[in-house]
Amino acid sequence: MFTPADSAHMARALQLAARGRYTAHPNPMVGCVLVNGGDIVGEGFHERAGGPHAEIVALEAARDRSKGATAYVSLEPCAHHGRTPPCTTALIDAGVGKVVAAMRDPFDEVAGRGLEVLEDAGVETAVGLMQGAAERLNAGFVSRVTRGRPFVRLKIAASIDGATAMAGGESRWITSPEARRDVHTLRAGSGAILTGIGTVLADDPSLTVRDVETQGLQPLRVVLDSRLRMPAAAAMLGLPGDTLVCCTSGQESSALREAGAEVQAFGAHGDVVNVFEVLAALGEREINDVLVEAGPRLAGYLLDKDLIDELVIYQSPHIMGSNTRGMFATPAWEALADRRPLEFTDVRRVGPDTRITATLTG
Repeated sequence: MFTPADSAHMARALQLAARGRYTAHPNPMVGCVLVNGGDIVGEGFHERAGGPHAEIVALEAARDRSKGATAYVSLEPCAHHGRTPPCTTALIDAGVGKVVAAMRDPFDEVAGRGLEVLEDAGVETAVGLMQGAAERLNAGFVSRVTRGRPFVRLKIAASIDGATAMAGGESRWITSPEARRDVHTLRAGSGAILTGIGTVLADDPSLTVRDVETQGLQPLRVVLDSRLRMPAAAAMLGLPGDTLVCCTSGQESSALREAGAEVQAFGAHGDVVNVFEVLAALGEREINDVLVEAGPRLAGYLLDKDLIDELVIYQSPHIMGSNTRGMFATPAWEALADRRPLEFTDVRRVGPDTRITATLTG
């Protein structure tokens, strides 16, 4: 059905789409390549919400050469009026002869309608070329619109023997400067960074993006703090970007609000804030991807509740010994049968450290 040339053009569309990794959210990352007579006549990607979509950028680059062209797009073109007019209308008006989409848009207002509109106008369509790669690229967007919650990615820095801190809490720095810089790319590609109050009290983190160009965008900082112990003098409250503190009902929040924090009450799940409710609320805020940077208690809780979609583990080549804290606190796991199998999806060197990306398989 698809030729090697089709695959090459779609690969280029996906490559272009990834350029919006740090700026396109909450919109999906989309790339478009226009080909006419075997030549690329226009390219584009969606850079920022409210800005032109990838198809529009490519059409403007191609001008009259778009007539009869084939458009390769990493996501089905939109057929509805949002912040911008429908891309289907622009493609039809430009005389594009064929549209090849990597995947259908799971968003309810599109969901196949874009391809139907094109077909009704006489434009040939095809879908499914490099679909897996397209779905991985926009895993957060897909998660939000299909599951009602963001894609949850847990970042861990550990020694080769699995320690994340000494028993007394000392943890700076386990991994290398190169690994820490790499973490900022994860932050920059996330709509929110989630942590627990224990990490805030122990480390007073900033949880901001540095050394990555994000056009001034900062992820929403989210702190799980059931009893509202967050200090009004916490460093993050004085930094660019917004902070949401999630507590249970009945907590006094005036000091934190005056310090610039947003405070929202949720239900309780045992003695902690109901994380399921928090993730649903973040989905309602159009947060696609959540990066978790937390201690073993919260990490273990999320693991136990099957709320982790991906793990990114930076493992440093040294041994910290037995007087340490591990990656996860899972007191209910007592037998080998409780273990959770992983699939490594990527393993690479980052400076002297090893970065392991994995998903849970069971």
